[in-house]
Amino acid sequence: MTPTPNRTPHHPTQGLLLGLLGVTIFSLSLPMTHVAITQINPVLVGLGRAFVAAFPAAALLLLRRERIPTWPQIRRLAVTSSGVIIGFPVFSGIALRSVPASHGAVINGLLPLATALYAAWLSHERPSRAFWGWAVVGSAIVVAYAVITGHGAPSVGDLWMLAAVATCGLGYAEGARLAKELGDWQVICWALVLSAPVLAVPVGWLALHHTGPIAPHTWFAFAYLSLFSQFIGFFAWYAGLARGGIARVGQVQLLQIFLTLGFSALWFGESVAPISWLFAAGVLATVVAGRRAAVTHAPAAVRAVAVDANAANVRAGKARSAVQPGS
Repeated sequence: MTPTPNRTPHHPTQGLLLGLLGVTIFSLSLPMTHVAITQINPVLVGLGRAFVAAFPAAALLLLRRERIPTWPQIRRLAVTSSGVIIGFPVFSGIALRSVPASHGAVINGLLPLATALYAAWLSHERPSRAFWGWAVVGSAIVVAYAVITGHGAPSVGDLWMLAAVATCGLGYAEGARLAKELGDWQVICWALVLSAPVLAVPVGWLALHHTGPIAPHTWFAFAYLSLFSQFIGFFAWYAGLARGGIARVGQVQLLQIFLTLGFSALWFGESVAPISWLFAAGVLATVVAGRRAAVTHAPAAVRAVAVDANAANVRAGKARSAVQPGS
């Protein structure tokens, strides 16, 4: 079988810059979600933002006359959608009913490590021991921050955020793999369009059962989540992951917690303790150190030999079946 051509070149520095742009856009997702769920059901916010984003995504795909993904790619798009379109938006929305956005941002700091784990599993990336060491140190700093600021008392909201992190990491890693085949922005567009028919029923049902007024600032927050968090931000993010490597660029997300804290204090009136900035410096140091650590891939020849061997075994099995009596 002819492999799908790689549509995305490898540019580590460009990947990091694009990743940082995506993270900056995503850093407002939790505060905006916290605003939106004050008047709208969190599940409706989580699923509705993707349903709305599916319309500009479909328009862009039609305008550019993009080719329809193959069935194997559609199955992988379903995996991507389960994390970035359903899992993270819904689970984080439920979590923010009981914890503030700044607290949720701390737990979300574990997302880079989750993304790196999925990258090692799915994409055959082989981060060095130094990379894993800095990734664990950065995540430990985030966990320490959560323990200190939360007085060591995890809540149900923390568990929902952990579920959001686990599903989102999978969606990031699988989406980045597809970006090398379908193109950067095409991944999120196809994921949104293919998910829309599934989302239509629950979104419609929840919308019909909504009661109470919705303030203009709530509509603004929902619009940001739909157009930026669920759509435009992924253009830069998947491009960054595909160009710079999933594990390495994923570490940039360690900065998202502190961008979220800054925006929460500046625009949403949340109080941010001075100790937060001390932890920010520590996390930034791990990102810089991890940037210098090696991340390699399993040799293409090794993967090709494994595929060819499997195909040969299948052909041999069919040949044996053909010569058996009564076949």
